[in-house]
Amino acid sequence: MFAFITLSSFGQKVDTVITTDIYKSYFSYDAKNPLFVVYKLYHGGGTCSRADEHFTFKTDGIKTGQSNKNYSHSGYDIGHMANAEDFAYNCQYEEETFRFYNALPQTVECNRGHWKTIETKVRKQSQNDSLLIICGGFSFEQKDNIIVPAFCYKIIKNLKTGKITCYIFNNDDSKLYEEIPYERLIANIPYAYEIKKLKLLKN
Repeated sequence: MFAFITLSSFGQKVDTVITTDIYKSYFSYDAKNPLFVVYKLYHGGGTCSRADEHFTFKTDGIKTGQSNKNYSHSGYDIGHMANAEDFAYNCQYEEETFRFYNALPQTVECNRGHWKTIETKVRKQSQNDSLLIICGGFSFEQKDNIIVPAFCYKIIKNLKTGKITCYIFNNDDSKLYEEIPYERLIANIPYAYEIKKLKLLKN
């Protein structure tokens, strides 16, 4: 059972919305990160390779405050929110996921562990169902040269049935994660009003 804590006041509001062909990033200049990213997924996956030299994280000239230099030697992965492999059916779309405004600093244990497991599960679900996905982080704190969320989360709405499934992840070395009711998750996100006002999760 998670005990939620608010570690700082970073990232209490969305300052700008960055719209791409495949997702929207709700970005906080204060947290220097997206608070959350929203996208739809149907028949995710494909054959595009991530080995291409163009598949490196960029800012597109947007002042995100994050860079490869920030991440270098920080111990954190550049963790995709809108997952690259979800859009591997279109190489241009997959490349568009490699943006700092589509990423949060995640520990290796989180990003390559249960976070990746749930990404794979959701992509498999998308073979049969059209999904709305909201993923982000909260309780941001300064860690040397980088601002990091203590928690990451993923909300999945089945657009056919209206069912909402939520996951919360400790962004540390504990490997803890939990499927959690939407009401409990949203009650603990400091900027929950930013998600609610979009009315994306109403049937």
